[in-house]
Amino acid sequence: MKITSISRKLLTRVLSVYFILTVSVTGIQIIAEYFNTKSHINSELLTLQKTISGSLTRAVWELNTQQAVDISEGLIAIPMIQGITVTDEANNVITQLGEVLTVTNLAAQENYNEHQSISSLSDGLFGHSFPLIFEFSGRTTTVGTVTLLSSNDVIFSRIEVGIYFLIGNAIVKTAFLVFLFSLAFTKLLTDPLKDLTNQMKQLDLHDPEASKFHSMNDERNELDVLEDAYNNLIDELVEFKDKLSLSQRETNLANDKLDEQNLLLEQEVARKTSTLSRTLLKMEVQQKEMLAQQHQLEGENNRRRKTESTLMTTNKDLKSSIIDLSKARDRLLEAEKMSSLGQLSAEVSHEINTPIGISITSASYLADITTKLQQDISAQKLSKRTIDSFIGNAQQSIELLSSNLQRAAELITSFKQVAVDQTNDKVRLINIAKYLDEIIQSIHPKLKKTNHCVKISCDPHIEIYTHPGAIAQIIINLIINSIIHGFNNINRGMINIDVSIDQQRLVILYKDNGVGVTEEQLEQLFDPFYTTQLDKGGTGLGTHIIKNLVIDTLNGSIDAYSESGEGLSYRMTLPDMRYS
Repeated sequence: MKITSISRKLLTRVLSVYFILTVSVTGIQIIAEYFNTKSHINSELLTLQKTISGSLTRAVWELNTQQAVDISEGLIAIPMIQGITVTDEANNVITQLGEVLTVTNLAAQENYNEHQSISSLSDGLFGHSFPLIFEFSGRTTTVGTVTLLSSNDVIFSRIEVGIYFLIGNAIVKTAFLVFLFSLAFTKLLTDPLKDLTNQMKQLDLHDPEASKFHSMNDERNELDVLEDAYNNLIDELVEFKDKLSLSQRETNLANDKLDEQNLLLEQEVARKTSTLSRTLLKMEVQQKEMLAQQHQLEGENNRRRKTESTLMTTNKDLKSSIIDLSKARDRLLEAEKMSSLGQLSAEVSHEINTPIGISITSASYLADITTKLQQDISAQKLSKRTIDSFIGNAQQSIELLSSNLQRAAELITSFKQVAVDQTNDKVRLINIAKYLDEIIQSIHPKLKKTNHCVKISCDPHIEIYTHPGAIAQIIINLIINSIIHGFNNINRGMINIDVSIDQQRLVILYKDNGVGVTEEQLEQLFDPFYTTQLDKGGTGLGTHIIKNLVIDTLNGSIDAYSESGEGLSYRMTLPDMRYS
């Protein structure tokens, strides 16, 4: 087994903490030096501003561009200044030398008559922008702005020597501390431990007294405590040897007494053997009695076999009943699947009556005004006003006829497509966005009676090979469940359906903002015949059918999430049937 040095481990931890502390302090000192130098440069820029403000203001006021350029060139020659920009009162650039900010300082442009500090982390530039104010006859006029820029390179050039000094100082201190700690740990811990180890290896079990430690240190420390403990152990070992010798003598005496007891035991065994013979005779009698009881048990077993045969017959009857119950459950599930289609049929039929009734009324009115026009023609009472009135009324009637018949046709088309898909198990290519619109259109009569809203978020180009009828059944059942259960006592409910493609699989996220379900209800959500509205005619098969459609028909997966009072969410992942 590999030996780990305690002194080395302790030294490593101490030096690691010191190294981290040294690096942190040095880093803080460098950062402080950076910001202090930056503050000095900003102060120098402000001082320089006061120096050049008057001459630049007069040059710009007098439109002496050459003088402004000369002043700018003189300023840019100062190592501290990395860029200078002079603009007139219309914010037009008069001269621009050196570095320029890539992103315009909007605050400086909009408030050019106020002093602005500028700092750009991306360009490494900072500085000041201040207005050029000309005083004339007691009035002040802003004639332009000046922007002085410095950079981080200037700061680093000033603090470069200081940084080297801080790093060198840290390295020297660290190296000296490493040497000092190594020397101290070797002298105070490693070498004394080696001496103790060598003395322990010289232990003589025959003469333990000669193996005691003899400390060479005058001071009292943990190693001396270890030596005392080891010497006490040697003393206890000597005492134990003495006790062991005494115990051996006592054991010899006990063995002599044991031999005497063995003789007495042999005599006792002889007596016990005689008693055992009598006991065996009694056992023979008991054996005969047990044979009689065995015959009785055989008769009891025969009766139990007859009972078992009766139970097997009953079990077969139970299996037959279970098969019949399973068939009945399948028929009930099929009936539940078609119930929503029947409800939609009634709702759509009622909804179609309204546009058809309006169309009949418009057609009747159009026939009446046509008959009236024919009468006017026959009576030669036709006038331009009569014709204009007929044309206007006829156009309104035709528009009513067209719009309402178009509405009825859309309802019938959407319902027909959804109804055909629900009664047909064929796989076909569908556009998900358009098909969802058709589903929502088919249940519009039911949504129309409420203030609830359905919002669909789907890429219009998503197409997938799947069972469209199963998807229609799932969406319709989810929306009806939200209306009946989720939006109970809620006036304006919101349903969000988000559709996306993830690794060639269709992901449908369905969420409502209804009352939600508890954690206990969520665990039983997909169980058959589980419903919270049994007294209101609920069958408890809606979510069970949804799960069967997703898993068995569409080969997908479904998960439900909810917190009481925060709505109910479903995540369904469906594969493209062409890759299945």
